[in-house]
Amino acid sequence: MEIHNSGKNDNQQSPDDADNTAIHAVEPPTGKCLTEKDIVGLKYFDQLLPLFERLHGDGCGRDKAGNRILHYDQYCLMVLVFLFNPVCSSLRALQQASELKNVQKKLGCARAALGSLSEAATIFDPERLLEILQELNGQLLPAAGGKDTRLANLPGTLTLVDATLISAMPRIMSASVMKRRGESGTVKWRLHTHFEVDRHVPSRIDVTRDGGGDNDERVVMGKNLEPDRLYVKDRGYAKFTLFNDIVAKQSSYVCRMRDNSAYTIVETKPVSDADLAANVLSDQIVLFGQSSKAADRPNHPMRLVIVKIRPHVTKGKYKGGSTGVDSDGFLRLATNLLDVPAEIIALLYAYRWTIEIFFRQFKHLLGCRHLLSHNQNGIEIQTYCAIIACLVIALWTGRKPTKRTHEMVCYHMMGWATTDEIEAHLAKLKLADDEAAEKI
Repeated sequence: MEIHNSGKNDNQQSPDDADNTAIHAVEPPTGKCLTEKDIVGLKYFDQLLPLFERLHGDGCGRDKAGNRILHYDQYCLMVLVFLFNPVCSSLRALQQASELKNVQKKLGCARAALGSLSEAATIFDPERLLEILQELNGQLLPAAGGKDTRLANLPGTLTLVDATLISAMPRIMSASVMKRRGESGTVKWRLHTHFEVDRHVPSRIDVTRDGGGDNDERVVMGKNLEPDRLYVKDRGYAKFTLFNDIVAKQSSYVCRMRDNSAYTIVETKPVSDADLAANVLSDQIVLFGQSSKAADRPNHPMRLVIVKIRPHVTKGKYKGGSTGVDSDGFLRLATNLLDVPAEIIALLYAYRWTIEIFFRQFKHLLGCRHLLSHNQNGIEIQTYCAIIACLVIALWTGRKPTKRTHEMVCYHMMGWATTDEIEAHLAKLKLADDEAAEKI
């Protein structure tokens, strides 16, 4: 697993970065004082302690007096407490949790000041979490119920590619100045994600500022291509030179094209009954990019599969209807897979919705909608810890980390669900997987 930062990763902040650093001292109180009974289930962290021990000395180079209290491994474990326990809903709540004897004993930490927690997000290196992610990823087998037998003979690892935005409020004074200038009072970060369908976890996430240039989603993807992948992506990634780069990496792709894409038909392939049942209207070998200069054209044969879908028109978030891009009712899927049945091409794109479900889980369920830090370094640490949480759930339960399974794990860790109840939940899901597999 590779998860990298596509932007700056310096401990020293530039003037621009300073505007995006949260001042946690003004964070509102949690509304209640945490007690020992609010933070239970820490026995699960016994399996994680050896993994994080290697981080203990990181970031101590500037600690000339040798009196650092909050170390990198302890900070990451506290972030995981935040991700697994809804009672810990903010940085201030984590500070309160650090005062509890049970937390101190299990995580090996002392009471952490709010300033120490805030500072930790700026001095520790997110890249150091890669080793832990790789070790956990190496232990993870394909998720139960995650392998669709219809996709068994496809080349490469099925990988969904998309990006999502998270917003951060800059410090109060900076936000006030920005608003007086007519600028937005928020700063947006883009999480460029590669998501493996079989194991139901991301294989990499790149954090960048939102915007074009080097932060454009197609540019970021082009820098991080891997061999033996089958990339499935939406029309925001439709770029012929990117298609060429994917093929050059000995991978393949399925990508939705824009409704106004121009092409010339070279060959029309027959459409089977199975294709028609999947709403496939046509299957053709085509030429794209003939109006572009030669360097920007596809350098490999391309196939276009058109699938009928429900048309929709953007009506805005509060006016009813779809909030997405307009669609004329025809899904245009471009691919370099020339021999795969058209129905499977349509199925591959249907799987793209899985990454949207992950984004919702990532931001809403794992708590990443609320950022513990608002600078890039801190966001990366929280992002990588959230992925570790996904991997841990999958390893603990033997299942992909769905919303209900994550909730049951949280209930168990909070003392609301017994071991028997969580095992019954998993058995019920396994039965549903077996029944679904029989219908395929």
